[in-house]
Amino acid sequence: MLSTREKYYQMLEKEFHSKEDVVTELINLEAIMNLPKGTELYISDIHGEFGAFDHILRTGAGNIKEKISDLFQDRLTEREKDQLTILVAYPVESLASDSLFSHKDISWYRTKIRQLLELLTFSSTKYTRSKVRKALPKQFAYIIEELMYTNTAYVDKAAYYDEILSHLLELEQGDAFISALCQSIQRLVVDHLHVVGDIYDRGPEADKIMDKLCQHPSIDVQWGNHDILWMGAYAGSRACLMTLLRIAARYNYLYEIEKAYALNLRPLFMYAEEHYQKNPVFTPKEKCSNVNYSIESLDTLEKVHQALAILQFKLEGQLIKRHPEFDMTDRLLFDQINFDQDTITLKNKTYPLQGSCFQTLQKDLYALTEQEEYVVDMLMASFQQSTKMQEHMNLLLEKGSMYLVYNQHLLFHGCLPLTDKGDFLPLKVNGINYRGKDLLRFFEDQLRQGCDLQISDNPHADWSWYCWTGNISPQFGKSAMTTFERYFIADKKTHVEIKNSYYKFRDTKKTCEMILQEFGLYSPHSRIINGHTPVKVKGGESPIKGEGMLFVIDGGLSKAYQKTTGIAGYSLLNNSYGFQIVTHDPFYSIEDLIETQTDDTSLKRVIDHDISRTMIRDTTIGESIEEQIETLKGFLHYQMN
Repeated sequence: MLSTREKYYQMLEKEFHSKEDVVTELINLEAIMNLPKGTELYISDIHGEFGAFDHILRTGAGNIKEKISDLFQDRLTEREKDQLTILVAYPVESLASDSLFSHKDISWYRTKIRQLLELLTFSSTKYTRSKVRKALPKQFAYIIEELMYTNTAYVDKAAYYDEILSHLLELEQGDAFISALCQSIQRLVVDHLHVVGDIYDRGPEADKIMDKLCQHPSIDVQWGNHDILWMGAYAGSRACLMTLLRIAARYNYLYEIEKAYALNLRPLFMYAEEHYQKNPVFTPKEKCSNVNYSIESLDTLEKVHQALAILQFKLEGQLIKRHPEFDMTDRLLFDQINFDQDTITLKNKTYPLQGSCFQTLQKDLYALTEQEEYVVDMLMASFQQSTKMQEHMNLLLEKGSMYLVYNQHLLFHGCLPLTDKGDFLPLKVNGINYRGKDLLRFFEDQLRQGCDLQISDNPHADWSWYCWTGNISPQFGKSAMTTFERYFIADKKTHVEIKNSYYKFRDTKKTCEMILQEFGLYSPHSRIINGHTPVKVKGGESPIKGEGMLFVIDGGLSKAYQKTTGIAGYSLLNNSYGFQIVTHDPFYSIEDLIETQTDDTSLKRVIDHDISRTMIRDTTIGESIEEQIETLKGFLHYQMN
């Protein structure tokens, strides 16, 4: 009887038909192990801001501009370098602009194609020819390869090179060829993308971001609290669904997600028109998209906003009541209202209410009316059955996780809850304490099981809601979410949300080392990459914490945060030489970029001491290749015997 290994070797025989095939593959894999590691880009807290996100990807978070500067140095002026950067990032728009390149004659096309080929070759030096080929658009792949690897120092080869360019331009393929080169450069300047959470909410175009991620060749996602809100809704949490729809109404993009995901919001709109009136407390925030609505549409949105808020608070109350282990009875705020006096009592202090809209509350304050049950059920069915929603949630499940250890670095979105003394804070569930890494694994397990079941208000989906708002949640990381108070109580003292001790202790090297060791990381070069909390640059806050051991890369990509942060977010690059932190200015439009002809993205090297260059052999991918090598060596020995 054949062993499992022998059966596996028989399967390999179908792929490798001879010993020579195995030897060739072994040589190839060993060679790959000695290449420098590719550049990784870390980005978090995108919050539906597709334009800014797309700009970061197109420019490689400033990496394209840096490569152009390194390659061309004094051969191009600073203005020419900026123009070339914009061309690479936005080839179609740049070629259509007379202001950026006013004289596009044959000589201009030949010069630009040569520059782009040189930049493409420079950007591909640490990749195998096979990998570069995969990054090339099929239409021009053969021609690009020929031009990239033709040595024009030889007269015959130079003539061959010029002849190819001449025929391209005679056939009026100059624009298409330049676009193909630019897209290939974009693909190669960043080898792998890490999205450290919060793709959704606050901005109007999360669907476009997800569409782009679905097409990306190499990504992973660490779920953020806003992503988990959407995944929890997909799993069947009605409270999560009402919350994400309320946020969309509050930030004025409900109509956009209705269209993007083909949601049926008609029952909700009809219900809101019947039961709610105009209420300035629920006027949506400043428009986040470019679409202008009529006064009637905005009035309707104000009513829908109220309906969603009350539905959310009712459903949250039901959750809290059926899960005493959540320890959240203090958030049963309807119980604290004096409806006759229109006041609420919190912590023995009474406050007047503003914008009260409690007309649908019954004797059981948290029970839905029959009409509300119908509305919520219809919304849930529409949400879960959306084809695009299914595609996007499946991507998050396939490529995502609560945390990731990659190349000896630890990535997670929110926090690891800590006690006041700096120890891991436990969450007790069914007599078991979950803390540190186990806490993240617990929530990931609950979320995956919930998405497998996809039934309304299943207990696994309930934990998704707790992960969104619970005080021992690694994604929320605060004492309480004071949404109710922000709507109905003017006194801002009631709006305060106290951060978990993690946000104090992460400034210390000792805590960072404790966290890394919890995940089996003992290398002095290991780092923590974090998102979730906007860095208040205006107040002098730095994104580098724990004596350089932790990076916070949420600097405020969302427009909703930029007045507080003063910038438009951070991202992080990691190449074979170390980390670079990237500061982004607000992105307004492609037209503005072409008009100003400059991109002010700035890179700062944060690893200042000399370290040995990281090769593929030293990476997570290298570990996988090493396993393949050992397997093939065993297979070769098997063939020879």
